[in-house]
Amino acid sequence: MRLHIRHVTSYSYDRPVDYSAQLMRLTPCEHAGQRVRSWRVTADGKPLARSDDGYGNTLHLFTVARPHRGATIVAEGEVDTTDTQGVLRDTPERLPASYWLRSTPPTTPDAALRALAAEVEFFADPIVRLHRLMELVRSRVDYVLGATTVMTTAAEALAKGSGVCQDHAHVFIAAARLLGMPARYVSGYLMQGGGTATASHAWAEAHVAGFGWIGFDAANNICPTESYVRVAVGLDYGEAAPVRGIRRGEAGEELSVAVDVQPAQAQQ
Repeated sequence: MRLHIRHVTSYSYDRPVDYSAQLMRLTPCEHAGQRVRSWRVTADGKPLARSDDGYGNTLHLFTVARPHRGATIVAEGEVDTTDTQGVLRDTPERLPASYWLRSTPPTTPDAALRALAAEVEFFADPIVRLHRLMELVRSRVDYVLGATTVMTTAAEALAKGSGVCQDHAHVFIAAARLLGMPARYVSGYLMQGGGTATASHAWAEAHVAGFGWIGFDAANNICPTESYVRVAVGLDYGEAAPVRGIRRGEAGEELSVAVDVQPAQAQQ
């Protein structure tokens, strides 16, 4: 499938700020199930230089060192996708799988997360175990917009029993690591239909020894299909967030995000 994606992030301030910087992970990576046909990231209409981080994610940095009252970042392009049933091949792996067993503040386990992991540890087949974990996470955490924030931890989301895709990913990751299975956070896009979304999407990947990485989207209780576009990975949301920024100067901020994912008009 060929997908056209347009992701617009706009910041506006109620008074001028002296300095702002935005770090972006908005460029899809290539692997066996995903080919980038075209992609461009601009800020206030200007193209940005690109670099890579230690995970192989593509980064863009946008800074404004003068008084200003806002900025608009646009990522847009086309990506060809293939349904691999969530199985990843030919991804840029710069670190051993064991690195992804590390816990972070958003994924620190508590007693409830340990109990959740224990419910599936008796499945001998690791792939079956991960599928059962995905189903369990979805059954314990309802999808409710606005129930959590980007600061909510996996333990908090599980205790609340509601959250969004970020929370489902964090809970799955925390439990998988407790089971001794490397797991990581994935940010990207999902074609869902129904018009423009107000956020990108997130899911998790887990590593099975002798097999490799497999994606699990607990929010939708499926492995990623050709409707998914994989962008960046990290130990948690903070390391794979599409846009993170800082500013200098006291001002009220309004953030607007619009994400549109549709089949491209011309497909081959």
